[in-house]
Amino acid sequence: MEKRIQIDAVEPLAFKAMFGLEKYLQQSPLDKIHYELIKIRASQLNGCAFCLDMHTKDALRLGEDPTRIFLLDAWWETDLFSEEEKVILKATEEITLVHKNGLSTETYRKATKLFNENYISQIIMAIVTINAWNRIAISTHKPIQK
Repeated sequence: MEKRIQIDAVEPLAFKAMFGLEKYLQQSPLDKIHYELIKIRASQLNGCAFCLDMHTKDALRLGEDPTRIFLLDAWWETDLFSEEEKVILKATEEITLVHKNGLSTETYRKATKLFNENYISQIIMAIVTINAWNRIAISTHKPIQK
């Protein structure tokens, strides 16, 4: 893979702004496993190797079951995920693939039955943030940390 600019080195203020979103999400009540599932699923959809490597390791450190990570790409075919997680994963897919229609009314309504407005806002911001990170890492060929 060709070497490209690393925005964190060239434009550190841009990265600092992105980390502002991360800090907000880390200090929010958003469940840490929910956040890692969002990051992994969006990264799968976007094909971001750097983020997949980082966030699967982070999820494992948090105690996530490896089987759930292995099957995340087919979450709807298993009973390993809670109703809340299924809504979060569906929202992650619909928002990540916004060009296909975005967050559907059905998914949004299911979310409103399970979560309050603040939590839904945090879910959406988490999805938006990882999609931004994916686009940065893919565009710059961010090398995987060994």
